[in-house]
Amino acid sequence: MDAETLERITFAVHSDLQIAIDAWRTWLSSERRVSDHTADAYARDLAAFLGFLTNHLGAEPALPALGALKPADFRSYLAHRSNEGIARSSIARGMSTLRNFFRFLDRTDRLHNPAIKAVKTPKLPKTIPKALDQGEALAAISAARGLHDEPWLAARDTALLLLLYGCGLRIGEALGLTCAEMPKGETLRVLGKGQKERIVPVLPVVREAIAAYRNACPFAASGDAPLFVGLRGKELNPGVVQRQVRRLRAQLGLPETATPHALRHSFATHLLEKGGDLRTIQELLGHASLSTTQRYTVVDAARLTKVYRGAHPRAKLGR
Repeated sequence: MDAETLERITFAVHSDLQIAIDAWRTWLSSERRVSDHTADAYARDLAAFLGFLTNHLGAEPALPALGALKPADFRSYLAHRSNEGIARSSIARGMSTLRNFFRFLDRTDRLHNPAIKAVKTPKLPKTIPKALDQGEALAAISAARGLHDEPWLAARDTALLLLLYGCGLRIGEALGLTCAEMPKGETLRVLGKGQKERIVPVLPVVREAIAAYRNACPFAASGDAPLFVGLRGKELNPGVVQRQVRRLRAQLGLPETATPHALRHSFATHLLEKGGDLRTIQELLGHASLSTTQRYTVVDAARLTKVYRGAHPRAKLGR
């Protein structure tokens, strides 16, 4: 977790609450084994709530104050976030963070406050994964090479996008790989959410692209060094990858939903289209629940309907 995030979360709370926050943060990393990205998101969510409480209560928050909160206080926070224009998905995630924090306080006997259980999280509309079609995905990967004049950077972006699409990795999983973990055989061991490991097959074209990138890369490939690096040889920032994909969107006329994560969705959707079974796709994606993977059946059904309407004689005749 970076220093800026830590500063935001420790800005003005009573010492007893700060001790509890530190213990919670340690528990998240050591027991829950959440990723740094997830821990940062939790920290921002809690900081937003504590900042609200400072104004809401008229004093810096302390453990007794959290223990005395009523359902109306939490609802006021939800209204405050909504009035700020925060997306419902972000508000829902923030409430999930607070529930997690209050459960930790309860389990560790720091305070017991059931009020948060009486507050409903905003309902979110059901969404389906936004996948690119095969032509769009391949066009984006092919065009990535043209975004850089520096050959090794062009090779890096091509290899990374191929890895996301060819193996269905999350961007954080790909950028978390070390040089020692560079795929050299037919499979790759991936450390996913909750520090859960899974094995994914690696196509020869993906291995060859990554090898070509590393051969061109000017930075040494020591075992624990990041596989994908930026201009200064440090671990590549996901924001750089997102920016490159935005450039590809503009260049190729791709939809706004074309993001690095859309390549993971495309991986799953295209496997399903070719007859892949849900259980296998679940394992490849590292989903804890099959219900998460089942969202892709909606995408596939939509594609089948589109094909039917465009090809079936009765559909064309409107009968």
